[in-house]
Amino acid sequence: MNIQEIKKEFKTAEIQQLPRLIAQYETDMRKGVVQTIEGARQRIAQYQAELARLEQMHQYENQYEAYKGICGIDEAGRGPYAGPVVAAAVILPKDCNILYVNDSKKLSEKRREELFEEIMDKALSVGIGMSSPKVIDEINILNATYKAMQEAVRNGSIIPDILLNDAVTIPDMPMRQIPIIKGDAKSISIACASIIAKVTRDRIMIDYDKTYPQYGFASHKGYGSKQHEEAIQKYGITPIHRKTFVKKFL
Repeated sequence: MNIQEIKKEFKTAEIQQLPRLIAQYETDMRKGVVQTIEGARQRIAQYQAELARLEQMHQYENQYEAYKGICGIDEAGRGPYAGPVVAAAVILPKDCNILYVNDSKKLSEKRREELFEEIMDKALSVGIGMSSPKVIDEINILNATYKAMQEAVRNGSIIPDILLNDAVTIPDMPMRQIPIIKGDAKSISIACASIIAKVTRDRIMIDYDKTYPQYGFASHKGYGSKQHEEAIQKYGITPIHRKTFVKKFL
């Protein structure tokens, strides 16, 4: 085979097939083949490192494995000037591995969208809750976040036995709760919830961009960017703005 054909074979191979291909071609000393094999070895090493990272992210799920329904909870959108705060509650099958799951803020938009679909496909239960800007103004952002989280748990198809929360304890919940500081980087269930919440909210803000195109919601998602602040100063506020967050513009 010529070098381009070998490169194509490696490129299209599943990770599990790479050791066989390496063994097949490792005596081929052509520079392009040697480089391709080295790239394959790096790919295997990165894959193994990712599996090790994911194993660490199962630490809380393993610690509380006696519970049948372990539910990760997280939110997106506590800080923006506009739009809802969105929470997600995710229950995964035991020992579920989803490569590259992490705190949603550490992922690209493309990767979050890909993982959103995989999580929705693999999860046993996904519940989503949200609080509108009006509710945020009425009861404050913290209580509105709790309300969205309570709703997310209720909207799941399975009632959880235990909640793994990103740093908070949600009021008025009957099941045990484990608040975990930076939980979206330590628990696979919370990380999945952070991705579901973030992608759901981003999609809402992209839809709002069609209604209020002059504000640029599709790009900044309602956060206090320079573009957003200049738009508020020029056009005023909309029904989806949080009045308690934009007092300086009123």
